[in-house]
Amino acid sequence: MNRIDKLFQQGKNNILSVYFTAGYPNLNDTVPVIQSLEKNGVELIEIGIPFSDPMADGPVIQ
Repeated sequence: MNRIDKLFQQGKNNILSVYFTAGYPNLNDTVPVIQSLEKNGVELIEIGIPFSDPMADGPVIQ
């Protein structure tokens, strides 16, 4: 069983989940952002990988 499954099986009603883009605003900010999110109670972190062609992602992402 993976950590995500374990998290949801704990039966908590309110899981704090955050999505952010790796390397934003600077490449070296990625690790400090993750550490800060964890320190402040974020239980699930989704890290997005920037795509070289944002036009392919559609109007919302552009």
